[in-house]
Amino acid sequence: MDIRNKKVLVFGFGILGGGLATTNWLIKHGAKVTVTDLKTKTDLAPTLKKIKGKVLLKLGGHSKKDIEKSDLIVMNPDVSINNEYIKHAFKKGIPVENEATLFFKWVTCPIVGITGTRGKTTTTHWINHFLGAKYHSAIAGNSTEYQFLKIVDRTPKLDWVASEIPSFHLELFNEEMRKSDIAVVTNLYQDHLNRHLTMKGYADTKANLFIGQKQGQVLILNADNKWTPYFSKLAKSKSKCHVWFFSATGKLNKKQNGVFYKKGEICYQFDGHAHPVLLVKSFEKEYGSHNLENLLASALAAYLAGVTGKEIQSRIVSLPQIPFRQEIIFKNKHLTIVNDTTATSPEGSIAAVKRFASPFGALAKGGRPNVILIAGGTDRNLDFKNWGRVIPKYIKKDNLILLEGTATANMIASLPRRWHGVTQVADLAQAFHAALALARRMPKAAIVFSPGAKSFGLFKNEYDRGAKFNTLVRKVR
Repeated sequence: MDIRNKKVLVFGFGILGGGLATTNWLIKHGAKVTVTDLKTKTDLAPTLKKIKGKVLLKLGGHSKKDIEKSDLIVMNPDVSINNEYIKHAFKKGIPVENEATLFFKWVTCPIVGITGTRGKTTTTHWINHFLGAKYHSAIAGNSTEYQFLKIVDRTPKLDWVASEIPSFHLELFNEEMRKSDIAVVTNLYQDHLNRHLTMKGYADTKANLFIGQKQGQVLILNADNKWTPYFSKLAKSKSKCHVWFFSATGKLNKKQNGVFYKKGEICYQFDGHAHPVLLVKSFEKEYGSHNLENLLASALAAYLAGVTGKEIQSRIVSLPQIPFRQEIIFKNKHLTIVNDTTATSPEGSIAAVKRFASPFGALAKGGRPNVILIAGGTDRNLDFKNWGRVIPKYIKKDNLILLEGTATANMIASLPRRWHGVTQVADLAQAFHAALALARRMPKAAIVFSPGAKSFGLFKNEYDRGAKFNTLVRKVR
């Protein structure tokens, strides 16, 4: 794909760095770049200063004329394919890309592509960690540190790249474009319905990762997730890949090849025959059951990429902790503080509580009841019924602190009636100090910041929310 001297419109520059990285990469490769955004030059000033080259700015709104003058549109992932200007580009036959589709068209080394509702960032980092035992590998994907196009120019020197691909990027993937050599779908839960409208629409977007995979390419699915039969059917009808499975509950059937967990061991199964390959006795207790799933997916992907079981085993002890994902940011004998700001769905919040608390029935066996949960945020048409059933099994009513927000009302409605009247506060500082006051009255406590909702309104995004939480913690250490 040659972009030299092409008129490229960056549609949606933003303030978080993605539009900047894309713009600078396009300039570097000889494109004539125009940047358009709903925000004004004043709003974008700090980021605009970092552009490395000449661009034409069309800010404070969009124009169909700018679309029609372009040879190529590169859109921000926060822009939907149903945006009226993007639809106009499709109508006029003007190619539309995003940073992920450009990455797949330019990258020169094999790709492990990872998507899913929960665990995709952790799985991406852990796959890269395991690949590093044998190969020169890198991460590309959904963060300012590992932006897709920053990695493209490095790939001639890489053996593998592990790429996290959210559904917003996958909207533009089609059957004809290059596919991941190894594709991983960690799971699928309710999320992003404000964008994808239905669960089937969300699932179909995720499936763009593997639809069209060729013979010799691989798809890895979570055997314990209820959407896996749907994905398996799509893979069988719309790709030529080989499907592998992982299960944290040991539920692979004899026809499924893959890995499963049983009694402290990870077992490998092929053609109906299984044997243990990795020893992980205390892993689930230390990291939680959701991270056991991430480990299974990561180990299987690395193994299929050519890393040996022995090499994988040697690296389990040094698995990286991922910022803002159940990240333990403070710990002493009395108090543990966990920043899980990227838990933007009910399932994410449930996973954090399950990891750091024990069901009340387990108190006699050394359970940890003194978990204080900070949750709440902005609603995105998510169902909190299961959240409302699970949370009371792990924490006390007085230990739940909710940030005011549109999701918070749904959280409260999902809780048992006796839980109505739980603490609500207006901002994160109040929530943290209320949690800290509770913790100081306990012999041993854990403050778990796991919102279970997005952060629109109070913060730029969940990462800004997490950074502000860390600042609050640092002030009282």
